[in-house]
Amino acid sequence: MAAGIDFTVFLDATPSPYLMLDTDLVIRYVNTAYLQTTGRTRDQLIGKYFFDALPERPGTPGDTQKNLKASLHRVLESGKPDTLVLQRYDIPALDRPSGFEERWWSEIHTPITGPDGKVKWIVQRAEDVTAFAHSRRARQLTEEFTEREKGMAAELYARAGELHRLNQQLREAHARERQIAVTLQEAMLSVPDLDRHTDNIAVRYLPATTSLNVCGDWYDVVDLPPDRYAAAVGDVVGHGLQAAAVMGMLRSALSAVIRAIPSPAQALEVLGLYARSLDGATAATAVKVLIDTRSRLIIYSSAGHPPPVLLHSDGTCELLDQATDPPLGARPHHVPRPQAGLSYTRGDTLVMYTDGLIERRYEDIDVGLARLTTALAQDSTLAPDQLADSLLARLDLAGGAADDIALIVIRL
Repeated sequence: MAAGIDFTVFLDATPSPYLMLDTDLVIRYVNTAYLQTTGRTRDQLIGKYFFDALPERPGTPGDTQKNLKASLHRVLESGKPDTLVLQRYDIPALDRPSGFEERWWSEIHTPITGPDGKVKWIVQRAEDVTAFAHSRRARQLTEEFTEREKGMAAELYARAGELHRLNQQLREAHARERQIAVTLQEAMLSVPDLDRHTDNIAVRYLPATTSLNVCGDWYDVVDLPPDRYAAAVGDVVGHGLQAAAVMGMLRSALSAVIRAIPSPAQALEVLGLYARSLDGATAATAVKVLIDTRSRLIIYSSAGHPPPVLLHSDGTCELLDQATDPPLGARPHHVPRPQAGLSYTRGDTLVMYTDGLIERRYEDIDVGLARLTTALAQDSTLAPDQLADSLLARLDLAGGAADDIALIVIRL
């Protein structure tokens, strides 16, 4: 299985410093992490006798630096690995040509034998544990621990440093993906049909405050002249670019279907069929609303989504919860979706949203709905833009939440 592996590529990818010596202790290979740790280039190391490339510091008291040479010779003679615990070996300082900087290492020397059984190469793994050696805890270890225990502590320190580096890289990767996904989301949420409804419709999209739950929520508004228009909100389970891509496909499909099939229930039926063929969309939810301004009627259907709220001008609220069905791709077979309608009075306000607006961990959804209707009742006379901002502030979400939030506020 290992025949096709390029081990130099593998060693260059690992975050631990590795170096390879021949039996004359001449450096034949050094990986990227070793170069970064020592501040040297390959030309300064490869082909050089180890103690010429990284000479011993003159005048250092004791035998601390002689231990490194002794360890390498033990490996050559015995053919067995050798470990140095909290080994001091200072290296020439790059910014002071004649000076040295103190360094402490946790080193393992591993022999590689040839066909004749004799040592042909020595692999050195040298973790820089200088910061640990200078710490107060390390001084305590010197007094309290055995050599084996000190070695374990130094190794643990080195692994913790490696884990920190990997976590930092992961956070940076998440941040990059989050920014790309948010940018994609914002581009796809552009709604040209809002131009005719600038004064009576406000929309908001708040990305999640963490990189783990971003870009599955969406909203849409479709004008259906002469006297109707449709609005929708939806939520794709997932995060990042995958959720953003699925969101874009579902939103575009529903926007196209509602132009050909004005019935919200039938439009969601078609979207559900599409969702079952789309990877990552089977648990997606959506609610579609058709508003007929001539008859002052709201017709709606919901696919597993939290109910929109009709806020009357007197501050009372009605939940649009009489036409609720499972999520878009949940059913294996086609079943007609329910549809309901209710009338409205001019000046009423329709509020549509995704679950990030109301849901809180370990809390029943009815508590979140009650909190929403209470907040709406306090600002029923505000214009849509002002109401949207005030609602987010009252729910302590103006700065975002742990989940995406999509919001539509429509003054009817």
